[in-house]
Amino acid sequence: VDFLRQAFAAENYICEDDLVITVGLALKLGRPLLVEGAPGVGKTEIAKVLATALGTELIRLQCYEGLDESKALYEWNYQAQLLKIQMIREAGSEQSVEEELFSARYLLERPLLKAIRSPERSVLLIDEIDKTDEEFEAFLFELLSDFQVSIPEMGTIRAVHIPVVVLTSNQERELSDGLRRRCVYLYIDYPSVEKETAILQRKAPELPERLTWEITAAMQYLRHELDLEKPPSTAEAIDWAVVLADLGCRQLTPEVVRQTMGLLLKNHHDFTVFTKTIGYEGFCALLRQRWDGADLTAKGDSLLARAVKKKFNPF
Repeated sequence: VDFLRQAFAAENYICEDDLVITVGLALKLGRPLLVEGAPGVGKTEIAKVLATALGTELIRLQCYEGLDESKALYEWNYQAQLLKIQMIREAGSEQSVEEELFSARYLLERPLLKAIRSPERSVLLIDEIDKTDEEFEAFLFELLSDFQVSIPEMGTIRAVHIPVVVLTSNQERELSDGLRRRCVYLYIDYPSVEKETAILQRKAPELPERLTWEITAAMQYLRHELDLEKPPSTAEAIDWAVVLADLGCRQLTPEVVRQTMGLLLKNHHDFTVFTKTIGYEGFCALLRQRWDGADLTAKGDSLLARAVKKKFNPF
């Protein structure tokens, strides 16, 4: 656990001990880690941190609707096979070439097979598994249970080294019980106020304290007080902080919010909800009102820490 805690810290991944312990359990048991949560909360980054910490390759399978075995596991190099057949015919050879044609030489590895055949332990990221169908999940069962795959022309191929498997899901559909039983489960929620403040201070340390507080306050408002279809996540908060820092902004104004709101809201419905509910002027006025109401008399904490504690304990 200490090794993982240090690894996440080294990669500037702010997380709680619960996350570190769950990841450690998956590694200890050799089981896949299934990570669910809203887009942008840091699910994919877990696999990247693990690959860096273990000093190994990250092999990524990006899932999408219609993904099938040929794109995820392997394909035969049909062009090379046809050229080989043509060469044999031109040479007038009568030898049987079927066994050679369906050998590893003509096999095109896709991510799953690449992870199985890797000469060293790798990290296999199966990203956004919820975008596939139940048939593809069933296909994964053999891999996730026994870390082996079956190729009709070659038989069963077992893992040289069992990979570290991380599956992520944005919960667009319910995953099957069979898949869940094979995994150690982790859910990542939107960050708490304190956690998001720490993340912003790590990712954009040049931000003024007040602007860091305003960004955090804005995220809490957009997520919890507006009926948005796609609330902004941690990734959007970081992007916004970096852009505002580049602009030299020290405090949010209606004009700055108007110019940069496209970083936070990603569809017409959410823009409409925002403008009709509060608008740019009202949004900045609300942030000022909440800032002015902060208890700045307590001792022993920074201005930002005191404001955060005063503002967000009710959330």
